[in-house]
Amino acid sequence: MTIAAVPGGTGRIGQHTVARIGYGAMQLDESMPTEDAVALLRTATELGINHIDTASFYAGGEVNRRIRQALAPYRDDLVIVSKVGAAHPPTGAIPLVAAQRPAELRAAVHDDLTQLQLDQIPVVNLRRLDVGPGLQATGSQIVDLDDQLAELMTLRDQGKIGGIGVSNVSLEALRRALPAGVVCVQNAYNVLDRSQEAMLDACVAEGIAWVPFFPLGSAFPDAPKVADNAEICAVAAELGLSTAQVGLAWLLAHAPNTLLIAGTRSAAHLKDNVAVGGITLPVEAISRLDAIADCATHAP
Repeated sequence: MTIAAVPGGTGRIGQHTVARIGYGAMQLDESMPTEDAVALLRTATELGINHIDTASFYAGGEVNRRIRQALAPYRDDLVIVSKVGAAHPPTGAIPLVAAQRPAELRAAVHDDLTQLQLDQIPVVNLRRLDVGPGLQATGSQIVDLDDQLAELMTLRDQGKIGGIGVSNVSLEALRRALPAGVVCVQNAYNVLDRSQEAMLDACVAEGIAWVPFFPLGSAFPDAPKVADNAEICAVAAELGLSTAQVGLAWLLAHAPNTLLIAGTRSAAHLKDNVAVGGITLPVEAISRLDAIADCATHAP
């Protein structure tokens, strides 16, 4: 199997052209030795990945600092995408808390700029808490979308961010956000969870990058894992692929605006993910995969 020079071909996120196979850096926290995280990030870029997804609240900024250590000074074509709307509490068992207020969004962008040593974050996603899974907003953290977008638009006007994306949002919220110039949507979506199909259709129509998280399922209740599905396992065995490769290849084939940011701590798995760029699923396999979609999960 040949790894493509530009993994998966190219797509667009805002003003940037990127490989359709990117890398989600969330797992590169302090439980992984720094030197291993640095080596993995460098391997990713050597394999052609130039879209890295991160956040200042990942491990309290440690993930950002590791990206800087591994990759700064940055290549001109490297697009680092962050997100705001949550915070990493210094103590306590809960790894994230809501940080939805406009001042908190601004503070998170400044944290990104400092931790990554960038003058501008190419794209910043507003992580709303509308549709889940996971963190929910309560009390003063229930903030009007327009107020949040106004803050991000000001940051964009100031040159601190390049483009605005949204995450964990409903289709109604996306439509409200469109006048702000949304360039990216991140929602939970995979071959088993197609409840966001109308959102994907809207992104295709508007020329917005679709960057699904949990592309292979998750440990959340009622969120099945791709690797546990018998039909996907059968397709993978017949094609000589891993179940992860089948799930990721289906996403790339399903919509031309899809960009992948699957994360891993393993160099071997990273190379397997990049190799998905050279996989063309047979039409018959795609039909079988389409037929097993579980539209009952994560209903909007």
